[in-house]
Amino acid sequence: MSTQAERAGTAEDGEVAELTYRDAVNAALRDELSSDAAVYFMGEDVGMAGGVFKTNEGLAEDFPGRVINTPICENGFLGVALGMAVTGLRPVVEIMFSDFLPTGADALVNEIPKFRYMSGGQCEVPLTIRSIGGGTGRFGTQHSATGESWFLQLPGLYVASAGSAGAAYEVLRAAIRNRNPVLFFEHKGLYGRKGPVRRGSVGEFGKAEVAREGSDVTVLATLLMVDRALAAARELAEEGVDVEVIDMRWLRPLDLDTVRASLDRTGRLLVVEEQVHAGGWGATVISRLATEGREWARPPRALSLSDELLIPYSPPLEDASIPAVDRVAGAVRELVR
Repeated sequence: MSTQAERAGTAEDGEVAELTYRDAVNAALRDELSSDAAVYFMGEDVGMAGGVFKTNEGLAEDFPGRVINTPICENGFLGVALGMAVTGLRPVVEIMFSDFLPTGADALVNEIPKFRYMSGGQCEVPLTIRSIGGGTGRFGTQHSATGESWFLQLPGLYVASAGSAGAAYEVLRAAIRNRNPVLFFEHKGLYGRKGPVRRGSVGEFGKAEVAREGSDVTVLATLLMVDRALAAARELAEEGVDVEVIDMRWLRPLDLDTVRASLDRTGRLLVVEEQVHAGGWGATVISRLATEGREWARPPRALSLSDELLIPYSPPLEDASIPAVDRVAGAVRELVR
């Protein structure tokens, strides 16, 4: 068994272990490959190299013939994965950087989400697309987008994300087991972060997670912003401000029931995104709550990237462009004044 598999432990123990986000992704892939012979894994450099971010170490060795290196042609191998899915397999595809998703846009926009409909419901498309995004890695503007809101307007395609090691494991397994295509986002800045993971567990489809309970302000976040929102909540607790943090996990569908229940307690909302706010999941949440006639103790706020700023390569400028812990804490303070 590979070193990464040894770190991840076994699927049968059911115990909670502290794993890195990277090892949690590996464990989810390993457990699904083990439990279902129809699961195949494919992408650029996913084989013996273990993936560019080493999330796949040991999989090619332990599952020979089912871990497939592809050419550098996202639209091509997404099309192959679609063919595999509609003929009885359950492929998982890795897109090395979320910025590369547009190179597979024909398959992602015009084929994969529409195939069940175009076949009159005769064909299921159990296809999972893992997409790795986010800043903090100093990769420059063409390799640092999160991308989680780019594909929200596609009926037939579900969109999920992971803001912790536990979510990386549970949500990825739920995505792979779904009978429909799921676009699953990971954050490269979280791969080294540790968190509790219960092996054998599978996340609930379409369900957000209350990562921290609180009574004063509701903070919604995804990916790295979950970690930063939790850090801000710990800081604010010392000032007597009780912050509830929700990891949205699923962005299509949005779990507005969990959001509404939280707002019934807090009356205040902050959305934190590592992307522009316009056209994103955060704007959708606020819009849908507003059209329902939601009353607020204070108008909702949103922290995001600037609408006109590309993520820079310069480390100080990249750090300044992405919502930081102090910015999250500052926005919460304004809501509770």
